[in-house]
Amino acid sequence: MAAAQHPVDRGASAPPDELSRAIDRAAGARPIGGNRLEHYPDSPRALDAMVAAIAAARATIHFENYIIRDDATGRRFADALAERARAGVRVRVLYDALGSLGTSHRYWRGLRQAGAEVRAFHPLLAPRLFELLQRDHRKLLATDGGWAMIGGLCIGDEWAGDPARGRRPWRDTMVAVAGPAAAALDGAFARIWSRAGPALPPEELAPDPAPCGSSIVRVVEGMPGRARVYRTVQLLVASAAERLWITDAYLIAPAPLYASLIDAARSGVDVRLLVPGASDLPILRNFTRVGYRELLRAGVRVFEYQGPMIHAKTILVDRRWARVGSSNLNVSSLLTNYELDLAAECEALTGELANQFRRDLASSREIVLQARRLKLPPRLVGAPAQSEPAGDVPHKRSGYELGAVAVVALRRVAGGLRRAIASTAALACAGVGILLVAFPRVMAGVLAAGAFTLALAFGWYAFERRRARDADDG
Repeated sequence: MAAAQHPVDRGASAPPDELSRAIDRAAGARPIGGNRLEHYPDSPRALDAMVAAIAAARATIHFENYIIRDDATGRRFADALAERARAGVRVRVLYDALGSLGTSHRYWRGLRQAGAEVRAFHPLLAPRLFELLQRDHRKLLATDGGWAMIGGLCIGDEWAGDPARGRRPWRDTMVAVAGPAAAALDGAFARIWSRAGPALPPEELAPDPAPCGSSIVRVVEGMPGRARVYRTVQLLVASAAERLWITDAYLIAPAPLYASLIDAARSGVDVRLLVPGASDLPILRNFTRVGYRELLRAGVRVFEYQGPMIHAKTILVDRRWARVGSSNLNVSSLLTNYELDLAAECEALTGELANQFRRDLASSREIVLQARRLKLPPRLVGAPAQSEPAGDVPHKRSGYELGAVAVVALRRVAGGLRRAIASTAALACAGVGILLVAFPRVMAGVLAAGAFTLALAFGWYAFERRRARDADDG
């Protein structure tokens, strides 16, 4: 059973406002007061803090990550976890079977031999076919029930960097949580741990720790089919009155979310998107660029980060709200995966994230529209980002900016991608047509077998979903 949540003391004259109440319901979470939050925008420093927390643990270590690599960084964590397990600390490690596909069996065997319990989430050879699409994309470390760290950072050398070889670390964001919300995060680990095997012993979840700060936090657990993260993000975007600054690693937002960004920009909100200029998944970056022209015309400002891969997932809304976690703004994260985010009402954290956003813009280029002759559509080009003011001054855009500032999408790239998709589809259809003409009986049998197989798979999926829903209701 999860630890109790510490109630928020808002004072007799400050009841929850309508937005807070709406976010509570959309997120499936309640506000937890009395927390201390620490912002880690530097990936190597975040890794150091996580290893130090593991070394300091005395009772429990609950460690969950989408990617845990068998490289120097991964082995550093394995050594720290194994040492604590041998010392009698209850160590639980949950990794995603797809995200950590390249990690050797020897790596996991070493942890188990040291006394840690290790589980793979949704193994690739599991009998339930549709679970292959439902991945554990969460990143969480919780120790002793009173401290936790959450964000977008995975365990690998990409995040640590290698100064000796001139390799800079990926830019990511983590937040350390001390106080009652850490116990809530520990409870979130317990719930997903039970989806990969037997549940944690009840005594392993520590009682609710005492308040140690002033930050209000909501723990948002994304689950397939629940759309909790999606609904929370939509409410935050719709509520923005002054600024909406988003950093996202793999931005391919659903159409309603794009529409919300457009509406916010047109209503005068300072909407800025910061996305990778160089990505570890170039095809996703290209898809990101394809969808941005309408956002440009609405006045959204978009920047491409020119350093190493920026892997952070953050949203700043005005000076009140900050969202940090594992969720990217794409269909996979918002609707399909298991994700874990924090929605914090904390001006200090919001201010630190805003300052980091400005520092990131200094290493980025803004995408702008360039007018062309002969009444051709304007060209999308990159321009150096302007230095940001030191103070927290709302951006005042000119009429030219409102009509010309762009989001990330080069016309040439978008056109090339569309042509590639169309060519592939044309060749595939032509090939199927040729086979149908040449081998009608064989192809008819193949198509019939495929149709029956899909029918059985969808029927089994519907049956499993109904059974799971009945179990949840029970």
